[in-house]
Amino acid sequence: MGRKRRELPLLEDVEITGVAAEGKSIARVNDMVVFIPYGAPGDIADVKIDKKKHSYAEGHIVNLKKPSEVRCEPFCQHFGVCGGCKWQHLPYEEQLKYKHQQVKDAMERIAKIPIPEIKPILGSANTQFYRNKLEFTFSNKCWLTFEEMKSGVEFPDRNALGFHIPGAFDKVLDIKKCWLQKDISNDIRLFIRNYALSKSYTFYDIKAQQGLMRTIMVRTASTGDIMLVVVFGENDQEKIDDVMGAISDKFPQITSLLYVVNLKVNDTIGDQEIIAFRGNDYIEEEMEGLKFRVGAKSFYQTNSAQAYELYKVARGMAKLTGEELVYDLYTGTGTIANFVARQARQVVGIEYVEDAISDAKLNSRVNGIDNTLFYAGDMKDVLTHDFVAQHGVPDVMIVDPPRAGMHEDVVNVILAAEPKRIVYVSCNPATQARDLAMLDTKYKVTEIQPVDMFPHTHHVENVVGLELKV
Repeated sequence: MGRKRRELPLLEDVEITGVAAEGKSIARVNDMVVFIPYGAPGDIADVKIDKKKHSYAEGHIVNLKKPSEVRCEPFCQHFGVCGGCKWQHLPYEEQLKYKHQQVKDAMERIAKIPIPEIKPILGSANTQFYRNKLEFTFSNKCWLTFEEMKSGVEFPDRNALGFHIPGAFDKVLDIKKCWLQKDISNDIRLFIRNYALSKSYTFYDIKAQQGLMRTIMVRTASTGDIMLVVVFGENDQEKIDDVMGAISDKFPQITSLLYVVNLKVNDTIGDQEIIAFRGNDYIEEEMEGLKFRVGAKSFYQTNSAQAYELYKVARGMAKLTGEELVYDLYTGTGTIANFVARQARQVVGIEYVEDAISDAKLNSRVNGIDNTLFYAGDMKDVLTHDFVAQHGVPDVMIVDPPRAGMHEDVVNVILAAEPKRIVYVSCNPATQARDLAMLDTKYKVTEIQPVDMFPHTHHVENVVGLELKV
């Protein structure tokens, strides 16, 4: 017989004092640190402990006795359930303060190197409807809240089209309205959901891996272009044509109407054929007259307006005069590379994903840019001493690595190449700080500019300018 699980305590009148990693709030009870989601500094609450370790615990608020003065009313009916936009209960000014502090803490506690004063964070002009891409999942067994389960009410329609519940791959919350993307996205999603139900088309059974309606992806561009990708879990052409035809008739403003038949286990479509039902197989974004073609499989920053601000910061720190050789590491679809190409002699971009490099080359051609070169491969294998010897020592390096930061081999090649300036763009200040500590042997940090790309979340982008020490 298994050992009976020990009941964890309920802590009364806990004062929440700050915000910690991953956006959770933090409290200290005796000698124990407690991490609590959806809390606000200044809250007084009863907290049920869910997990307890030697030095910390995790819990949730069961009774908010005295709300913090900084709290505000969340605007989304799905707040606290869907797992997104976890900081809606904090005013945007407070969110920016905590994100700025997150960057400061990373620099002081991890990098531990001399740094200049961190500039005020650049907030997003739009704090709602700011995303240009969302993906939704069909499920025949929607997630029910605890209140719904306790109500005793029967829910015969368990079909859902929405977001996965955090930590539960097979649970999907039916979304009524999402505040992350323009309302056309809500209109399209709800129409498809209702149309499929009216025709009794099956919603995907995630555990059994069967069903016609599987996922959709909606992309909305700053140019007004709209892309919709409908992913089907069964190869039934008659039903596929019916669904796609209904969508086409209802939404003539969709400029790229695509579909995929995905019969494999996971939802990724990177290895699947994309079929154009109507319109182009891409949409276009625009920055300073530059056109960027974005396909169904392409990566593009999901906050178009704020991406422009981010790239302007990076370009400003590069201090280009038109004479520089620039290396753009982790170039993705070459957005930054093409964005700075007019101010550089030549730009060399390197990226792991071959399809992204194809997009980067295409975007150069579309814009008549002829001073870019792009290479695909693992960064530590492509960026070698021989590569630098062949293409020339860069004057400037722009690096924008994934959340894990740079491989030590890549850092060593950068140190050996000794570019005059480095611009380090990061979505993870902690790994960025670790890398800055390695670069400190030859480089000094001259500028630090946080940029908020994702309002109502704890995520923050940070741009750091470095110069070679004399």
